[in-house]
Amino acid sequence: MSVLIYADSNNGSLTKNALEAASYGAQVAQAKGGNAVAVVVGTANNIEQLGNYGVTKVLHVSDTTLDKFDPQKIAHVMATAAKQEGSETIIFAHDYSGKSIAPRLSAKLDAGLVTGAIALPNGNIIKKAVFSGKAFAEVEVNTSTQIISVLPNSVDKVETGGTAEVVALALELPSTGIKVKETKKESTELSLTEADIVVSAGRGLKGPENWGMVEDLAKELGAATACSRPVADIGWRPHHEHVGQTGIAIRPNLYFAIGISGAIQHLAGVNGSKVIVVINTDAEAPFFKAADYGIVGDAFEVVPKLLAAIKELKA
Repeated sequence: MSVLIYADSNNGSLTKNALEAASYGAQVAQAKGGNAVAVVVGTANNIEQLGNYGVTKVLHVSDTTLDKFDPQKIAHVMATAAKQEGSETIIFAHDYSGKSIAPRLSAKLDAGLVTGAIALPNGNIIKKAVFSGKAFAEVEVNTSTQIISVLPNSVDKVETGGTAEVVALALELPSTGIKVKETKKESTELSLTEADIVVSAGRGLKGPENWGMVEDLAKELGAATACSRPVADIGWRPHHEHVGQTGIAIRPNLYFAIGISGAIQHLAGVNGSKVIVVINTDAEAPFFKAADYGIVGDAFEVVPKLLAAIKELKA
């Protein structure tokens, strides 16, 4: 029996979330006494590296039409692979791709689906976060096939060494699907959902002209930049940097919140961060209740000192 894993790629490279999903799936397979098999679609390089995370075999559908993300066609690929491998457990990352494909595959296979898992399954019971991370639920799946999407940065990757066997998966893709008319790429080099460190700022910066120090701090830390919703709405920053319940939900190892009060909608999108550092002049700002470290002070004084200290440390 094999555990099937969807390993997503971006511009030909496997994503961080794909490696996490692969490691999670391999650990599930080990617990079940089976093998971990990954599926990769479209143009992808170095996919044998999935073996370093416990995958024994990679099924590759190299059709370049799948370079343009089409969840309907990929769901068909996953259903075909699951049937071929006899997989009763299928793993996705709980990211944009997983959220789009997993429900479609669940309907195709009549399989139970648990989204946003934060721990390895205990038999048929899977733990997940609910109510925007304010509580946890344990969900029991009783269908013969179960689909799990694992929340990014929630289960540590385990490197096992080794190289996976890559096998071509030949199949006929459906003629119908999503038609992509245009693709616009974000200007940022580092994806928010992939970043280990995120530096975010809000209206406390008083204007877009002051964002230079945020970008400088992010550059020194190798971090992605983000912002609160009001900042995106008034045009200070692009909307793809908006994090929160109505923006992008992130779970970095370290999150800096500079000049952000910490409304519940913003917290809902970032409270999965492992460490939160808050810088705000208002000692009563709600964000301090969620912070691991808090600095009550003016960002225009604190951030330059923080930058200087980081540069001195790196030197």
